Amino acid sequence: MDINSPVINKEVSSLYRNYVLVMLTLVYVFNFIDRQVLVILQESIKKELHLSDTQLGMLSGFTFAVFYVTLGIPIARLADRTNRRNTVAVSLGIWSIMTACSGLARNFVQLLLARVGVGVGEAGGSPPAHAMISDYFPVKKRSTALSFYSTGVYIGILTGFLMGGYLNQHLGWRTAFFILGIPGVIFSLLFYTTVKEPQRGTTDVNTPMAQENHSLGHVLKLLYSKKTFVYLALATGSLAFCQYGMLNWAPSFLQRLHGMKISQIGVLLGLIIGISGAIGTFAGGFLTDHFGKTDARWYLKIPAYAILIAIPFIAGYLFLQNIFLALICLACFVLLHSMYLGPSIAVAHSLVPASMRALTSAILFLVLNLIGLGFGPLVVGLISDQLKPTLHAESLRWAMSITLVVSAGAAILFFVSAKKMLADLKLKS
Repeated sequence: MDINSPVINKEVSSLYRNYVLVMLTLVYVFNFIDRQVLVILQESIKKELHLSDTQLGMLSGFTFAVFYVTLGIPIARLADRTNRRNTVAVSLGIWSIMTACSGLARNFVQLLLARVGVGVGEAGGSPPAHAMISDYFPVKKRSTALSFYSTGVYIGILTGFLMGGYLNQHLGWRTAFFILGIPGVIFSLLFYTTVKEPQRGTTDVNTPMAQENHSLGHVLKLLYSKKTFVYLALATGSLAFCQYGMLNWAPSFLQRLHGMKISQIGVLLGLIIGISGAIGTFAGGFLTDHFGKTDARWYLKIPAYAILIAIPFIAGYLFLQNIFLALICLACFVLLHSMYLGPSIAVAHSLVPASMRALTSAILFLVLNLIGLGFGPLVVGLISDQLKPTLHAESLRWAMSITLVVSAGAAILFFVSAKKMLADLKLKS
């Protein structure tokens, strides 16, 4: 039997296409539940395992990111050649099991290894999913579809924070890992049995090119020649640095600086980040698909303007003493900063043939997650530890303020990428 079987042909109903999109989005929800639940549990973990802020930054960011991005490349290359549906299903099962195993950790090293396992599993999640979506949805609907998929980030954070905070409060952080990890294993079986692999290049004009195989070196050379992609990767990495630097430390910030209880924090952050992020993510896809019909540069200019508008809200969240106003600023920051992901993936996919898309997503996510997830929480943790002897609890506030400068840099990079875009689209090959 062909390794790509079963492959669905070009005649696919709109209902089934949307079903697959929902199923892939739910996989992404599990992805971020398992990735971010550590964040809401980290103060309890820190207390029991006697960890520093630097160690917390490594657990929630750097170590996870290193394995996530390193393995993302070979797994995506495999997915471009084989069955992407199978890759997603197996990956979901692995990272869900490793999330449950996190609850067994008795020291920093054991928890670190469990988080490495989560990173290994999640490496096979998004790149194949992106490629499947691009084969189910045509170019004019692709940004919206990818943005809908990307709402899984914020639905996952909402669920992880709400349930993680509640479970931590009533049953402890170890039980939280168990309860949130196991459902993903069950869902992986449902996904495997009901989702079909799409034919590569179905939505493209040049379908034969979609079936070609390309070496890693060829893909890297092509992407490097596209200055749109180079600046886009740096822009998304810088923006992710701000997001993870702010959001991974948000529970600790509210607990240390505003004296909130962890159960309150889980509910508030879950609702604020989940709802605002989902709205912003979908709005980013809708607006860019709408305005991009006349000028493709709007796919990157809209996220750039949103980032600039968000900078005052970052400052408000960090420095306003009124907790209500600070949380309003947080909601606005999340909404505006979440408008970039779907359009960015759509632009990256528009630069390459269908047979390169999973690998292109993996390379984009390598840069995004290495800079963002890898260094965002870690750098904030390092700065906080260095400032703690003189600033005490205030050290975290000032450490997180680095995101103000990095956000401005991200906006500039998005504008530069947009400027290069029209020429690169003409040279697509």
